[in-house]
Amino acid sequence: MELRMLGRSGLKVYPLCLGANVFGWTINEKRSIELLDAFVGAGFNFIDTADVYSTWVPGHQGGESETIIGNWMKSRGNRASIVIATKVGMEMRGQKGLSKAHILASVEGSLRRLHIDLYQAHKADPETPIEETLAAYTELIAAGKVRAIGASNYTTEQFSTALEASVRLGLPRYESLQPEYNLYTRAPYEQELEPLCHKHSLGVIPYSALASGFLTGKYRSEKDFGKSPRGAGMTRYLNARGLRVLAALDTVATKVGTAPAQVALAWLIARPRITAAIASATSLAQLDEIISAARLKLDADAIKRLDEASA
Repeated sequence: MELRMLGRSGLKVYPLCLGANVFGWTINEKRSIELLDAFVGAGFNFIDTADVYSTWVPGHQGGESETIIGNWMKSRGNRASIVIATKVGMEMRGQKGLSKAHILASVEGSLRRLHIDLYQAHKADPETPIEETLAAYTELIAAGKVRAIGASNYTTEQFSTALEASVRLGLPRYESLQPEYNLYTRAPYEQELEPLCHKHSLGVIPYSALASGFLTGKYRSEKDFGKSPRGAGMTRYLNARGLRVLAALDTVATKVGTAPAQVALAWLIARPRITAAIASATSLAQLDEIISAARLKLDADAIKRLDEASA
């Protein structure tokens, strides 16, 4: 594997990022640490989380995922070798958005739990001028509290406005974009955001790389929805196009001797402009699958088949 540059941030990461949204939610701290050890032991260095993970769990306040990662790094002493991306902006304890006050307060909470390399806006805040948001990030970078900034879930217009403001005001720019992007969900990113990222040499770290598990192939009819807590969300994928994508994944997976999930991830990692694909795991077996995907090279025929099935 080769290290890839994350925009112009100076951060170098391998093409697979471990999504930590499940830490403290569907898996406990002990299992999370086992996965972190195995992920880094396999040679990877990039982990993505958010301050809001996992407020949706009864009794949680947010910061649970960050806390687990921070505890792990302290116990392993690996601060210098790990790239941590976290996010700010979603509602926590009644506060949300990208105002300067909220960002400066939120970052201190995150920093008490772990260190931050890439600090990302979790979603755009139409109530706060982008100039105010960028000014807050500028203070954090100048103080050495974060190394670079990025954005998640921004539209083309929102991202373009932010980049223009950085140039106009001489402020640090978003160095990366975290969009929803996978073999099924292609058009929103490819039609406008991908050309923008190419033009400005930005890093791209897509989430939902396996379409919430649909691209693993375990959801093929409504009777499969009970297989996991995410099963209820499969309705959006279970249609003629979705089944066509699964059929193509099956064909390629059989040809290369691997699982559909690995093929879907390998396709994403091979896409132009992608820096690293974010994928989560709840077991060592699942982790082994996504790790293998980062090392899987699909030939031109396989990629063509997947492109056409998902077009």
